[in-house]
Amino acid sequence: MSDIEIITFGCRLNAYESEVMRKHARDAGLDGAVIVNTCAVTQESVRQARQAIRKARRERPDAKIVITGCAAQIDPARFAAMAEVDHVIGNHEKTQSETFQGLRSGDTERVKVNDIMSVKETAGHLIEGFGTQARAYVQIQNGCDHRCTFCIIPYGRGPSRSVPAGEVVAQVRTLVENGYAEIVLTGVDITAYGADLPGDMTLGALVTKVLKLVPQLRRLRLSSIDSVEADATLLKAIAEEARLMSHLHLSLQAGDDLTLKRMKRRHSRAHAVSFCEQVRRLRPDMVFGADLIAGFPTESDDMFAGSLSLVDDCGLTFLHVFPFSARPGTPASRMRQLNGAVIAERAAALREKGVEALQRHLVNAKGRHIQVLMESEGRGRAGDFTPVKIEALEDGSKLFDAVVSGHDGSALIARMRA
Repeated sequence: MSDIEIITFGCRLNAYESEVMRKHARDAGLDGAVIVNTCAVTQESVRQARQAIRKARRERPDAKIVITGCAAQIDPARFAAMAEVDHVIGNHEKTQSETFQGLRSGDTERVKVNDIMSVKETAGHLIEGFGTQARAYVQIQNGCDHRCTFCIIPYGRGPSRSVPAGEVVAQVRTLVENGYAEIVLTGVDITAYGADLPGDMTLGALVTKVLKLVPQLRRLRLSSIDSVEADATLLKAIAEEARLMSHLHLSLQAGDDLTLKRMKRRHSRAHAVSFCEQVRRLRPDMVFGADLIAGFPTESDDMFAGSLSLVDDCGLTFLHVFPFSARPGTPASRMRQLNGAVIAERAAALREKGVEALQRHLVNAKGRHIQVLMESEGRGRAGDFTPVKIEALEDGSKLFDAVVSGHDGSALIARMRA
């Protein structure tokens, strides 16, 4: 029997859900199946998924090919029209064990994609491991209630809904018992966590509860957060909890107030800068990453200059740069679009700015004592998520203290502390 192949695009939540599907598919006996978990953030991500589907069929002509994820949820007909595809299933259906039992027995229809907006709850799923990955992901939330004008994801994920804290703690405990030293809390809009739960539950309260109730957990990390939703308890945890890692990835998108307004973001440029300053006062070693969009409709040279200068003003280190991609059905797709060459040029300028910021960070790290989590032979991550190159350890240690001796332009070079 051949194993199940899962091809995952997009976010950490998709990576988590791919492991949920792997378990369900194995339990159902779907040996040899290929599952493509798509992303819909950009047109390019959709193109890559379609390319992967065609390649999978060429390489596995007899395999059952199942398509799911945000792109499949939003536009199931587009994938169903591909001759290479056997089944298309929705984002809610992909986490249900009965879907995979039906795929095995033949009881699941070829296209099984229900109305994601009608889904009101998100259950925790018991995942015992993530293969050879160094860190494990735990879903705490799904969906989004906001309507940024460029974003199609709420239509692929549905309304915001939270996993009860007890289920999150139980999942973290199981993964820690199975040897994972680092857990990443993930979702679509994790700073919205708890709004739909009884009591006064927030992301900060959940972080505090996880660290208190799972004392064996060595490192806790957050996926992307929305700074405007960060609660006081989260800021307190950032200041006081050493096991909460000194890295935050922020959903900033732009550095100009008019652009942010047209994006329907809820923060201003000044708020982004003040948030980073506040967090750095609480946690001087905090390192920030951020999502930034280049070439949003109507963006002028001066507006774009605001995004470039935001990198310095916020002290950003890791940039995820997205050339604007008009998604049909979003308000931004109906705005005045920029020339593609201008978008590409601005994206390149932002990426270059990101390279400069990373170089400064790497240079300034020389001589620092860091804690490294090994990800593969000779490579790992510091607590602030900086890549680290280090000689393989004979004792097989996965988490250890090290000293930075230099860098190679993209990663720190370190040696294990005696």
